[in-house]
Amino acid sequence: MLVRFLNHHLRPYRGTLVLLVALQLVQTAATLLLPTLNAQIIDNGVLRGDAGYIWSTGLTMLGVAAVQILTASGAMLLSSRASSGLGRDLRQKVFRKVMNLSAREVDQIGAPSLITRTVNDVGQVQSIVLTTADVAVSAIIMCVGGVALALVQDVPVSTILIALVAIVIIGLVLMLGRLSPFYEAVQRFLDRINHLLREQITGVRVIRAFVRDPHERGRFDATNRDLYGTSRRVGQIMAAMPVMVMTIMNVLTIAIIWFSGHRINDGSMQLGALLALLSYITLIIVAIIMAMLVFTEAPRAAVSAGRVNEVLQAESSIKQPEKPITAMRTRGHLELRGATFGYPGAEKPVLRDIDLVARPGETIAILGSTGSGKSTLLSLALRLYDVTGGQVRINGVDIRDLDPLALHKVIGYVPQKAHLFSGTIASNLRYGAEDATDDELWHALEIAQAAEFVRPLGLDAPITQGGTNVSGGQRQRLAIARTLVRRPEIYLLDDCFSALDLGTEARLRTALEQELGTATILLVTQRISTVEAASRVVVLEDGQVVGSGTHAELIAANQTYREIAGSQPVGGAVR
Repeated sequence: MLVRFLNHHLRPYRGTLVLLVALQLVQTAATLLLPTLNAQIIDNGVLRGDAGYIWSTGLTMLGVAAVQILTASGAMLLSSRASSGLGRDLRQKVFRKVMNLSAREVDQIGAPSLITRTVNDVGQVQSIVLTTADVAVSAIIMCVGGVALALVQDVPVSTILIALVAIVIIGLVLMLGRLSPFYEAVQRFLDRINHLLREQITGVRVIRAFVRDPHERGRFDATNRDLYGTSRRVGQIMAAMPVMVMTIMNVLTIAIIWFSGHRINDGSMQLGALLALLSYITLIIVAIIMAMLVFTEAPRAAVSAGRVNEVLQAESSIKQPEKPITAMRTRGHLELRGATFGYPGAEKPVLRDIDLVARPGETIAILGSTGSGKSTLLSLALRLYDVTGGQVRINGVDIRDLDPLALHKVIGYVPQKAHLFSGTIASNLRYGAEDATDDELWHALEIAQAAEFVRPLGLDAPITQGGTNVSGGQRQRLAIARTLVRRPEIYLLDDCFSALDLGTEARLRTALEQELGTATILLVTQRISTVEAASRVVVLEDGQVVGSGTHAELIAANQTYREIAGSQPVGGAVR
């Protein structure tokens, strides 16, 4: 899996990797040549007393060492470039893929897991590429070259080296195979910890209000202990590997010295050859340990590559049209025809047979109890989800045939939970209209009843992530102003007045009526006072339309609407 994944995503860096391997070959060849030259100095220079040979060979060794340093530096630069580029590309691909997935797929994978996959898992893949290019390639070349040059020095002694190197490699492969399940568990626990941290940080006020600190600490500690236990098991396996390698190699060194001593004694082997063999054994031991440290990370990188690939291969349930429609003849028309939506595996649909028509100049209020499908209906119009039955049409065109950009230029959306991005007030207001002037921003703020608190701050006042440095009501008004700056044809307002006091809401609704007289507005709300002035009210109950008409008509004829109205104080009385 890991090899296929890297083979696909490293294609843009093949030229860099070929040059890197070439440099590693030169570097390793230089490293391996030094013990042979050292053996020649001993046999042909020291033992024979030839100072000239010692000097000439020593200068050759200096040149070889210089080549080794230069090629090693070049290889490190190339490996860093390739691994960093791969990390950048993968993060970009994952981010773009997530942006193209529907809300259904994002919910299935989960936001904490997506964050872990984009940051931690991509980092694991990037790390294995860096360490493989820096260490593993040269280590493999070192092992093969070391064995080959050992054979040149003395074939009978080298056969012991070959046999024991094979034993070490087999043992390492078997131990690495045991690591993969543990690394899968590690990544799952990281997802869980990420989820708990996000949940506990965002819900810290609720946790403290209900004095649930011990409970939440217990949940986190349990997952943290699971991660610790699994990581400890991985560490135990990894700790056993160097012990095994060093034990085998020390036994190997003793056997070679003993066997070589007999051969030197009978004149069939020279002292320099023994010293060269011992140097090659040291290089091979170092190479195997270096490669082992890399390949112990390979199972974790393989797990991470699989998790990243799962996101990249995910198919959105929202399919883009082959020939998207970009131009529409009419303006501001929204129509649902028998619209039905249900989640896969659910016992019943969330929405069933919804028929609704909204035209320019109309304000359609959508009212219903909690869980009746009000917000889901707006999500269908935004095409966050696709209907499982029926149609949603914008300006006479099925939204499944519309170009996404054309769709989102027509529709403006204010969510139930207003979300602001880190930056300034101006950057948030220009989120959907980058070329908007300051005058246009102030005009939108005036309509949204936000100019009063923004004016002392200025448009360049900072906004923290999520808008946590302003109140809930201020966030809602800024979110409404952000949508007003876009000037769409259709406005989808999802209970976006809930944090406003009645006086501010009344002024805001009056300003919106004056400003958006020709626009189409779908307004989800729980307040009867908000829907009284609507052109029409649609009542949802258990995913179905159970009433449609004006406030007066529904009060007179619709039991569900009367029950909702009767539960709310209006004008000092309860209806």
